[in-house]
Amino acid sequence: MIRTRKRFGQHFLHDPGVLARIADAINPQPGEHLVEIGPGPGALTARLLERVAQLDAVEIDRDLAAALRVRWPQQLLLHEGDALKFDFSRLAGERGGMLRVVGNLPYNISTPLLFHLLAHRAVIRDATVMLQKEVVDRMAAAPGSKQYGRLTVMLAPWFDITSLFDVGPGAFQPPPRVWSAVARLTVLEQPRFAVPASYGLVVARAFSQRRKTLRSSLRGLVPATAWDSCGIDSGARPETLQPREFASLAALTPQRAGEG
Repeated sequence: MIRTRKRFGQHFLHDPGVLARIADAINPQPGEHLVEIGPGPGALTARLLERVAQLDAVEIDRDLAAALRVRWPQQLLLHEGDALKFDFSRLAGERGGMLRVVGNLPYNISTPLLFHLLAHRAVIRDATVMLQKEVVDRMAAAPGSKQYGRLTVMLAPWFDITSLFDVGPGAFQPPPRVWSAVARLTVLEQPRFAVPASYGLVVARAFSQRRKTLRSSLRGLVPATAWDSCGIDSGARPETLQPREFASLAALTPQRAGEG
């Protein structure tokens, strides 16, 4: 029996039907460069290696990494370490092409990991990943909804996001207390709109106090003249703004050293 480590947020997917659906959704083709985050005991890895000659994988658990090396000494190119610190850009350079990211992402670090992938978007073609359903709902949320927030707005310029299907707790060992979902994030060739340097700073500040008005949460950051210039109501709440409107505010906001 495989021992899970709570500190790594491990919930191993074992349902054959779900594994087959994920592999079909990824549909890897010869010559593509796949990198799996958190292969664990290798259930999805095995499905993918039926379709591609090799794939890269990032695994933080030393015991699991050792077992994976024994199981696939040639096909699996294993990188032992933390996916939050992994240099996907360097890997793409080594492989000589764009990456396709896959995996059952650890739920305790899923949002930071999505931001890490965002930082490496220039070398990523798409990501087909399992996440907590709540996170997928936030990623694809519409303005005005409870799920709409910083994650939604930060991903919006760069990704097309599709929720593929939901997965119940029973598909995992041990079962999580929440439902999960498989989502595909496809990197756009060009962002939907110009993204100013202060975009991340403005979005983070606005949603850090989402119950307050924009005037209050962005006081001292967005110049008083910006509201009229952008045609945005300073008395509005952040969840009512479109991502493009945050970009309009950021374009009139000076980037501050060490922030963004």
